[in-house]
Amino acid sequence: MPKINPTHWKKLAKVFEHSGWVLNRIEGDHLIYIKSGYNRPVVIPKAKEVQVFIIINNLKTARILREEYFKLLKK
Repeated sequence: MPKINPTHWKKLAKVFEHSGWVLNRIEGDHLIYIKSGYNRPVVIPKAKEVQVFIIINNLKTARILREEYFKLLKK
C-alpha cells in the first residue's frame, strides 16, 4: 500500500466531491464539506500541500478507506 503524501487542496477537494461530499461554505481559507448522514464536516485548508495528518483525519471523518482514497485520487 503506498503511503499518503501531502496533496494540493484542489486535488483533495476533488477526492471528497467524488465521494459525495458537497461544499457547504468557505470560512477564510478553509473549505467546509458536508454529507447527509454524517455529523461532522470535512474541513480542507487551502494550502499548496495539505499535511498528511489533516488528510488522515478527514478520511476518518468521511469513513473513507485508504484503498478507496487512492482510487478516488486517480480520478
